[in-house]
Amino acid sequence: MLHVDDEIAIEDWELTEQFVRASGPGGQNVNKVATAVELRFEAERSPNLPGPVKTRLKRIAGRRWTSDGAVVLKVDETRSQARNREIARERLVELVRRALTAPKRRIPTRPTRASERRRKDAKARRSRVKAMRGPVNPEE
Repeated sequence: MLHVDDEIAIEDWELTEQFVRASGPGGQNVNKVATAVELRFEAERSPNLPGPVKTRLKRIAGRRWTSDGAVVLKVDETRSQARNREIARERLVELVRRALTAPKRRIPTRPTRASERRRKDAKARRSRVKAMRGPVNPEE
């Protein structure tokens, strides 16, 4: 069981781990031993996560969110299978923690008078530049 915070914990049945061969340097070891871990968390079916948290997790996870509602993390940082497993679990907990905090609502503010003036001056300047373009009249 993974503890995210006081109220939320991820059960073992929600996680599946698969060990695969890692890419990159490692000599013969990389060809023989499956040290990389693919951690799969069935987030959509999880009874421990409230709906809004699942929605935020989906947005935060991005490409790691699969079409069937699971979060898949692949870790092949170290040559140790156990350490990669720990790192994957830590990353999953961090993702869920980030999804727990609701983003603050943005309160729109009025632009200052000076910023409005700068914007309008810039627009007027650009307008004059564009007005100077166009066909040249040889008679003038």
